[in-house]
Amino acid sequence: MNGSKLKPAMFARLVYLDQCLSWRGQVNRRDLIERFGISSPQAAIDFREYLERVADPKPTYDTVRKCYVADRRHAGLPFPHDIGSPDQLITGTVPGNYSRLPSPVRQCPPFIMRQLYQAIEQKLKIEIDYVSMSSGLRLNQWIAPAHFASDGERLHVRAWSLHHREWRDYLPVRVLPESSFSAAPIGEKLPRDVDWEELVEIRLRPLSSLSDAQKAAVRLEYGFTEDVLSFQVRRSLEFYIERRWGLNRSGARLERC
Repeated sequence: MNGSKLKPAMFARLVYLDQCLSWRGQVNRRDLIERFGISSPQAAIDFREYLERVADPKPTYDTVRKCYVADRRHAGLPFPHDIGSPDQLITGTVPGNYSRLPSPVRQCPPFIMRQLYQAIEQKLKIEIDYVSMSSGLRLNQWIAPAHFASDGERLHVRAWSLHHREWRDYLPVRVLPESSFSAAPIGEKLPRDVDWEELVEIRLRPLSSLSDAQKAAVRLEYGFTEDVLSFQVRRSLEFYIERRWGLNRSGARLERC
């Protein structure tokens, strides 16, 4: 089927449905209504149109969760369109479960993102095969995903590791596609993730050893509006500030106050 025969407004709504199913693995009528300000009957028409056009295997309706759920082999609409990026769809969908540092986010495999997103939404633990960069080993483990975060370059999932018995950051791009993705109730009360809950203030200034002209250039480069660049992040993301901004490295142009 050809998407060019659709009216632009309808095309945009069908693409949005496809983006939700590709990245989140689920979508309901309320998503369309809140995003586009349309009526419930119009949203129902959009869903019928989407289900007629989407490639097999088609999404199925979950009567318990009251939403359409994508199949693991979800192929999407059979005409070219922009699939978007995961942060565009995840931001604001689950209050308190997404945090990002200011900067673009790299894309992650839609199939893997769907498994992680739905594990968070349903409060499940999930079995994954994960490549560890510290040990170099492929580890089979169960994790309980809880939040998404961005370090400004890559998307992370904050999860409780049932193997390591601690909260850790995982990169969806390092989750192997051949993982079983078996899911089950967590079965235990997880400890508080204090590092996620606590906010810390980051205060940056140009490196003290720079000349006045260099400091002025650094302030322009990094968008300073005052003498100090200040913002808040979750403590679990503080490490990524040090790495992303190159603090305490040779050639650094910024330092913490």
